[in-house]
Amino acid sequence: MKIRRIRGAGWLALLGGGEFSFGETEEADHAWLARTPPGKVGFLPAASGSTEYGEHFATYLRDAFDREVETIPVYRGRDGRRGKNRQRIEDVAAVYLGGGVPDQLLDAVRETPCADALVAKLQSGGVLAAMAAAAQCAGQVARSMFGGGAIPGLGWLPGGVVEPNFDPAHDRRLRQLLEQSAVSWGLGIPARSAVLLGPEGEAEIHGTVFVLDDADGDFEVLQQSSQSSD
Repeated sequence: MKIRRIRGAGWLALLGGGEFSFGETEEADHAWLARTPPGKVGFLPAASGSTEYGEHFATYLRDAFDREVETIPVYRGRDGRRGKNRQRIEDVAAVYLGGGVPDQLLDAVRETPCADALVAKLQSGGVLAAMAAAAQCAGQVARSMFGGGAIPGLGWLPGGVVEPNFDPAHDRRLRQLLEQSAVSWGLGIPARSAVLLGPEGEAEIHGTVFVLDDADGDFEVLQQSSQSSD
């Protein structure tokens, strides 16, 4: 089965969840940071709307990896449309999209200059790391927290969807996402697990990641191998 992401010279890291303050994402964070060029990491707080989240994340990355973090203040749509925030995204080496509520992230970023800058970052060799709800937003569609219906995602995974904090014993939500007409495959990423999708179709797996290509089909465990980029 082919896992697809938009083309680009950079890396897209999809993290299933976990508390960085308890070291639960340290392995995955080490992996995407190892792919990140020198420079600051930008923290995008749109999904949570929390200023404290960015402060704690900055402390964690400084103490654990000696990397400097700059919060890019995108909380709502008007922030995503600001040229200054687009420039901030362009200036950092990587962008970490924090977890929270998919609707909030998509309302603030989708179809804005900041969304264009994130795609350009991936295309030009930078790194995008998306945590939990943000990883779901990378897909063709995401699941709204308000009513549970499917809403358009950022489209970084053509035809694909992501279910973070995934438990294969409770797979109904992922299967429902695969029932959408534009969707042909899905990833179930448990907490503490992650998949990094590289520029030449590479897939680097940390923990266990599940893949599904039919709403009524059986799961496969995603293997670390060369996949297909789009």
